[in-house]
Amino acid sequence: MKEIRHFINGEYLGSDSGRIFDDIDPASGEVIARVHEGGQAEIDAAARAARDALDGEWGHMPVAQRMELLHKVADGINARFEEFLIAECQDTGKPRSLASHIDIPRGAANFKIFADLVKNVPTETFHMDTPDGAGALNYAVRHPKGVIGVISPWNLPLLLMTWKVGPALACGNTVVVKPSEETPQTTALLGEVMNEAGIPNGVYNVVHGFGPDSAGEFLTRHSQVDALTFTGETRTGTAIMKAAADGIRDVSFELGGKNPAIVFADADMDKAIEGTMRSAFANCGQVCFGTERVYVQRPVFDEFVARLKEGAESLRMGHFEDEGVNFGPLISQEHRDKVLGYYRLAEEEGATVVTGGGVPDMDARFGGGAWIQPTIWTGLDDDARVVREEIFGPCCHIRPFDDEDEVLGLANDTEYGLAASVWTRDLSRANRVARRLEAGLVWVNSWFLRDLRTPFGGSKMSGIGREGGVHGLEFYSELTNVCIKL
Repeated sequence: MKEIRHFINGEYLGSDSGRIFDDIDPASGEVIARVHEGGQAEIDAAARAARDALDGEWGHMPVAQRMELLHKVADGINARFEEFLIAECQDTGKPRSLASHIDIPRGAANFKIFADLVKNVPTETFHMDTPDGAGALNYAVRHPKGVIGVISPWNLPLLLMTWKVGPALACGNTVVVKPSEETPQTTALLGEVMNEAGIPNGVYNVVHGFGPDSAGEFLTRHSQVDALTFTGETRTGTAIMKAAADGIRDVSFELGGKNPAIVFADADMDKAIEGTMRSAFANCGQVCFGTERVYVQRPVFDEFVARLKEGAESLRMGHFEDEGVNFGPLISQEHRDKVLGYYRLAEEEGATVVTGGGVPDMDARFGGGAWIQPTIWTGLDDDARVVREEIFGPCCHIRPFDDEDEVLGLANDTEYGLAASVWTRDLSRANRVARRLEAGLVWVNSWFLRDLRTPFGGSKMSGIGREGGVHGLEFYSELTNVCIKL
């Protein structure tokens, strides 16, 4: 049985408490590893190691050298691609086809992207007049923010963890990472790559555990942690924000969403179906900017529903190594219970179940897995809970609309504001609608198409701040303005 330990100050260590929890394969329900649970002692040790590294070699390292090391980290992940891929698929159950094209390549790329960005990003310089005519020169200097607490989610474990660790280290910070208890493997494995690349001890630290009264809570409350970044559900973000208020520490949150897709009658129907299939069902619907609300213009409504039903029923479930598999399980039995609760609620609220709505029949080897059917509903009122609350499963509700103003009102009628997609051949309309949507990201005739230099994040209850490009650097660095009297 594999044993997963904390990674602190360049070493793999067990827990002082001796507490251990199971890492479970969501496809089968079998235990695949035993994980050490961290507490106050482990967080103390990790924060102290991170502070020492910040004050020592890492904090005084020339930028060019730091960037070279981060490139080595990316190369190290790619050199062990298969090892990272298997670990990620075991923890999440997601198909190899998905993880090999998105999770692992992006997990590695995040280090190179932000290393190159920091090496080349400019800062402002201003010459100002003074009463004596000699003038003054103002210029900005970036400094690392300090020790960053990183709490990463289980749906894209490596990708979203390095999406935070990459820019944090590129800006010269050190990190203490608390990965999801559901998906500890790749975050732990990255410690080996850090050592192989020559990253100084204490720069990258990992403590495993849970939230309340465990590693997560102790990390958010630690006095040596200067800022906190979190991706996950809105309720957890609220708790972290309360903890961060003690010490007036900065936060960066990417939280929940109830994202709309808008399909106009003039859309390329093949592309709209393909894109909505991905946005509703990819990663078993466990994507923060996935689509759970679909609005389709009335002339093409019936065609769209029929074709999306056909697509959903063609998805193939199975082990991540099996050929042709493109649909995995939910992350856990607990999460499946939550999603199935919404499936039952949808019927109670009067939904028409177009397809799905339950648990599929699986082979005996998957008997303990968290499998669920991709599900489509129609016919619900706009105030139905299933239409308003984030489910985070492979499901969507499809509703017809007649005109632009109507659908914008429907799409924006939510407490969330993370992402949206618009499908139309009319680019003037696309621009007009996209600008009026209350969301941090709007895709037109696409979904999940990302340029990592662009801002990523949500509005309303979907988050605080932006990640990506120079926008992410604003969180991971502090600016000092230097004014020189000439």
